[in-house]
Parts: sequence; structure tokens; C-alpha cells
Amino acid sequence: MITEKERSSKLHPFQRWYVLAASFIILFFNAGARFSIGVMFKPLISEFGWTRSSISFAFSINMTMFALSLLIVGRFYDRYGPKWVIIISTILLSGGYVSVSFINSLWQFYIFYGILSGIGLGGTSVPLIAALTSKWFDRGRGLAISLALSGSCVGHFVLIPVFTTFTENHGWRASYFFIGLIMLVVNTALALLIIRGDPQEVGHRAPDPEEPNNREARGSGLTASGPRDMGLREVMRTYSFWLFVFVMFVCGSGDFLVSTHLIPFLTDYNVSPVTAGNMLAWYGLAGLAGLLIAGPATDLIGNKIPVALTFLLRFLLFLLILKYQNLIAFYIFSLSFGFTFLITAPIATTLTARLYGLTHVGILTGFISTIHHLGGAIWAYVGGLIFDKTGSYRLVFILSAIMALMAVFCSIMIKEKRHKPDVGIR
Repeated sequence: MITEKERSSKLHPFQRWYVLAASFIILFFNAGARFSIGVMFKPLISEFGWTRSSISFAFSINMTMFALSLLIVGRFYDRYGPKWVIIISTILLSGGYVSVSFINSLWQFYIFYGILSGIGLGGTSVPLIAALTSKWFDRGRGLAISLALSGSCVGHFVLIPVFTTFTENHGWRASYFFIGLIMLVVNTALALLIIRGDPQEVGHRAPDPEEPNNREARGSGLTASGPRDMGLREVMRTYSFWLFVFVMFVCGSGDFLVSTHLIPFLTDYNVSPVTAGNMLAWYGLAGLAGLLIAGPATDLIGNKIPVALTFLLRFLLFLLILKYQNLIAFYIFSLSFGFTFLITAPIATTLTARLYGLTHVGILTGFISTIHHLGGAIWAYVGGLIFDKTGSYRLVFILSAIMALMAVFCSIMIKEKRHKPDVGIR
């Protein structure tokens, strides 16, 4: 009988590129499903008479479950590999979306969209796909991860207009049903036929000769020179960590406030649903440009300056949308805010490694990513709540502008140098 290890060792020489392509496709559909809530917002209100805050609360549950699931998914990935994590997560995600197409009450929406699909998102999302792709590439790892993650941007760009048009013609129930069904078929097929675990463990290729060969030293966090790598408890004693955590909270709050409420906001000003959906699509594609620029920028000017510039731009964009409400301003806001959408995704890893070393970068970035998405969960709900109370998004945009400005100063205050493990906040 041929063992799994023997089978895996005979993988096609281009297997790494097949894994990258599969990762791209999984994120392509993940993004389309994730951001479809903006398309479905007003159709749900029209059919059920729900408030914006009640629908926003469902999205908040979804993001909270997603953020918490990341902590569990990472452990399962390390223990069992990506294949079954992706399959089980897809079953939960797809089951949630298909079930939403049959709901008749708000509590059902909270369970199927908020809880079930939220948990399922974790195993088919950017953090797991980035970890999977990174293990298949030594040279060109940064480029490979960027190419895989670009599936999220392209899916956002391509699928949001498709969902908008499909919802206009066939209704939101059919849209949710087919989103769930397509993801179930595509993700399961990719996981069973293409996705493999760590190639170094199955003997598919040798480590890159340019990488350090002393695994014992790397495992213990020791380097030939320099301070020992720091764990989560130790980094919590540094103020740079908490400054960055706050910045990422603000980042998530802006990301998901805008992606959730952009279409309802635009249609409030008589922009057609199709045009508003196209703006949300371009928002996603602009994120690809930001993602591809962020990596080279950090090589040239470090990590914290691109982050500070990102939030300075967001501050100016919130001021723009507060002063002007016309089609040109809406396009500028959508494209420019979209450009900032994924800039912090690679920087979260590179800055953390720069400050604290590589040994514990997984758990550190996992913690930061959880805070980022909890910020999105809270602020998406706050946006809907403020609209219901005031009849406008004006107040939440003002608060978001203030938070973005605070994030600028917090970014600048981060000490971008290798921190040493010691006692006390510094």
C-alpha cells in the first residue's frame, strides 16, 4: 500500500504553483461572499422591515465569530494540515449561506449568517491562506503570498457586480443560495485534489540553501547575534505593541464600516444599486494596488511610515465625504479608501517580525488580526446604530476621522527597532 507520505513525495514539480492558484481561487470566492452583505442590505430591509443596526449586528456577530475562529483554526492547521480545515470550514460557511436563503426571522439570520458562516470564514480566509502559501515558497515568498492574497481583491471586484445584478434580477434569496453552493463545490474540489500541507514534511523539496539551516537555533528563538525573540506575554510589556494594536483596531473599524455601509450610504443619495455595487467592486480592486505597493514600500522606508500615511489618507477621505456628497466625491472616496484596504495586511507580519523576531510571529499576528476584526465587528454595528438614531452616517464618519488621525500619531510613535525582552512597559 502506498502511504500518504510516498504519494505526496511524488507530487508534480509545479505543485507549489497549483497550490498558489487554488489559494487564489478560494480567496476569490471568500471575498465575494464576505462583502455581499452590502449588496443584500436594502433588499433585506425591504422584505422584512429590519433596521440598519439589526442587520449590522448580524455582521458584527459574523466578524466576531470569524475573529475568534482564527485562534482555533491556526491550531487545527498546525496539527492536521490545511485540507480538512478548509473542507470543514467550507461546509460551515456554505451551509450558513444556503440556510440564509430560507430564513423568515431575524434570529435565524443571526444564527446562519452571524454564527455559522462567521465560524466557517476563518478556515478559508487570508491568515490561513497566507500561512499555507508561505510554506510552499522559500525564494519569492513575499511575491507568492501577494499573488495568493490578490484573489481576495479580484473576487471583490468581479463578484460584487455579479451579485448586485443577480440580486436585482432574481432576489437576495437566490443570491445567497448560489453563493453557498458554488463555494461548497469549488473549495471542496480544490482541497481534495490540489491542497497539500507543508512540502518540507512530505519530502517534496529541500529548504532553500539561502535560509538558515540551524533549526534548533530558530526553534529556540536564538540568533547568531541580537536579542532573543519575544513571545506574546513579553511583547505585551512594550508600548509599541499596544500602539500597533490600537492602530489595527482603527484599521478594522474603518475597513468594515465602509465595506458594509458603502452601498446603503450611496443609495441614500439616489445612486443606483448597480452603480453603488460597482463602486464597492472598484473599492476591492483598488485594494490590490495598495497590497502590491505596500511590500516594496516597507523595504524602502520601513513599516510605520506607510501605516501612518494610510491613516492620514483615510482622515482626509472622511473629511471629503463629510463635505461633499456627489458622484465624483463618491468615486474618489471608494477608490482611495479601497487602496488603503489591504496595506496593513502584509505590514502586520513584517512589522511584528521587525520588532519582536520571527519565532512567535504566528501567535502575535493572530492576536493582532483578532483585534482588527473585532474593531470591524464593533464599528460596523455602531454605523448602523448611529444611522437609526440620527438618520445619517455623519456622526460615525466624524468619529472615524478622529480615530484615523489618532492612528496616524500612534503609528509615528511606534519604535521601529528590534525590542529586547525585559520587564516593564517601554
